[in-house]
Amino acid sequence: MSIEVNNESGYEVDEAEFSALGRYALDAMHVHPQSELSILFVDSATMTDLHVRWMDEPGPTDVLSFPMDELRPGREGEEVAPGTLGDIVLCPEVAAKQARTAGHSTAEELLLLTVHGILHLLGYDHAEPEEEKEMFALQRRLLLTFLANR
Repeated sequence: MSIEVNNESGYEVDEAEFSALGRYALDAMHVHPQSELSILFVDSATMTDLHVRWMDEPGPTDVLSFPMDELRPGREGEEVAPGTLGDIVLCPEVAAKQARTAGHSTAEELLLLTVHGILHLLGYDHAEPEEEKEMFALQRRLLLTFLANR
């Protein structure tokens, strides 16, 4: 599993922990071990530019996912093809505000958003109530099991 983590945000983040989370989540979702993922932390201005350009929405957002090879989760014992999963872009400044509202740390919020971004790259969505229920339950399970095992 190749997971590249870059921090251009100005916030301090534990790059090794985000790499470990990415590896854990992709292993749990049975993604081919030779697949690639990029995680990028950016400042608010950069995220605003990306949000406007790709989503036609104003202002910064917390996380954006840019899928590449449209990989999907595998199943235990199933052959899956390797590929480039894509890029997750996170904005710690937005995450910090959300974390204060939620009552947890910025690091915890960024970990949650990383799992959220990975699931989007794997084709999950939350536009419909049933999709949201499935995605958020999986997101919670992946994050809690990662945190319990670190």
